[in-house]
Amino acid sequence: IRATAQTNMNSTSSRSHSVCTLCLVQVFPNGKIRKSSMNLCDLAGSERAKKTGAIGLRMREGSAINSSLSVLGQVISKLSSGAEKKGVHVPF
Repeated sequence: IRATAQTNMNSTSSRSHSVCTLCLVQVFPNGKIRKSSMNLCDLAGSERAKKTGAIGLRMREGSAINSSLSVLGQVISKLSSGAEKKGVHVPF
C-alpha cells in the first residue's frame, strides 16, 4: 500500500520508504550454483517542517522520515568505515 499526502513542497508526496530485494540465481553447466542479491531502496525525502507547512499528523510523519534518514546515514557511515569488522556496534 502506498500512501501520499499533500504539503506546500509537493502535491503528491509519498510518505514512506520502500525496500525491494532482487535475488539472482545462476546455474552453471557443471551444476554449480551462484546466488546473489541486491537491495534497492526508495527513500522518502527529507523536508523542513517550516517549508512544508505541515501540521499535526503530516508534521509527525515528516519528523519520523527525517529521523529515519538520519539513522540510515549513521548506519552507512559505520558500515563504510568497516566498523562491523572492528567489533564496533552498527545501529541496525
